[in-house]
Amino acid sequence: MDSEGENTVHLNSPVGATDADVRRTASSSAVQQTLFLIHSDDPTLKVQAAKEIRRLTKTSQRYRRHFSNAVKPLVDMLRSASFESKEAALLALLNLAVKDEGNKINIIDAGALEPIISFLQSENATLQDHATASLLTLSASPATKPIISASGVFPLLVEIIRHGSSQAKADAVMALSNLSTYQDNLLLILRAQPIPSTVSLLKSCKKSSKTTERCTALIESLMCYEEGRNSLISEDGGVLAVVEVLESGSAQSREHAVGALLTMCQSDRSKYREPILREGVIPGLLELTVQGTAKSRTKAQTLLRLLRDTPYPRSELEPDTLENIVSNLISQIDCEEQSGKAKEMLAEMVQVSMEQSLRHLQQRALVCTPADLSVPSCVSKITSK
Repeated sequence: MDSEGENTVHLNSPVGATDADVRRTASSSAVQQTLFLIHSDDPTLKVQAAKEIRRLTKTSQRYRRHFSNAVKPLVDMLRSASFESKEAALLALLNLAVKDEGNKINIIDAGALEPIISFLQSENATLQDHATASLLTLSASPATKPIISASGVFPLLVEIIRHGSSQAKADAVMALSNLSTYQDNLLLILRAQPIPSTVSLLKSCKKSSKTTERCTALIESLMCYEEGRNSLISEDGGVLAVVEVLESGSAQSREHAVGALLTMCQSDRSKYREPILREGVIPGLLELTVQGTAKSRTKAQTLLRLLRDTPYPRSELEPDTLENIVSNLISQIDCEEQSGKAKEMLAEMVQVSMEQSLRHLQQRALVCTPADLSVPSCVSKITSK
């Protein structure tokens, strides 16, 4: 900045004011001016103010707090006949709600839900997309979930998953996933028949994506009900889509996927065992027993036991070890390619287990006397083969 500019700033500032003081004063002035405009009766000025609020609150939690008084006039703008007013207000409210529980509650209390839900049915794709994103953000708050759930929004969100834009589909399934954690919502969601469209979305998105994680989380929750399980089984490629996530999804997605399959098998093993085995689940389960999260490993081992020929422990002559369970399963697989892959995974699993056990022995050797050391039976058995 040139010297004239610097002199102008200091001449207009209180004596002794620092640069930080000057910035705070300018920021406060901008907030007050914008709040004045958003409360005006001029539609053009209100749109201008809404756009400024959206800009300032995009990344600033401080500005979100400062503009909490703008919520009511912004909600009123959602009922305007002007598309520009609706869009500007909706985007400003969306930014105000991000990571701010107080603003989320204020937006709902100000009556925003009714116009936002109406936008889900709009023929204008832009409004539909913004409304879906807004519901996603608002549904993240425990305080707003009961109100959103009572609004009858579930069929509309399922319709968005079925026919919306790519981003709207992802936002809608995430909103449903958020709302599914509220008491009694699962039955209401099931009535909207979300599984066909959710499976279709699951097939089309990247297995490592956040959308896949939310899809599998929702499916896992819905597997608690027979209606949900039957819907997944009857959907073409439904179980396979879950198995593919189990094989190549993110750690959290794989945990949800194995959880969904385990819930199915635990609910009715005789009904769901064959459909699950038919989709080649064994290699993915084997990998999870070694490389999954703690929950995934436990669930994968439990599911492997349920999928074998008999779910009950064998005699003492053939102990109920993971290796015996998997060997029994492999012998039942008709497809040569699947059987071969499963055998390779089993060999790799045993090798990794052996290496982990040996590393554990080496660590113990650093702190224990020779008399304290004992070779685990699983390692001696493996190394003797």
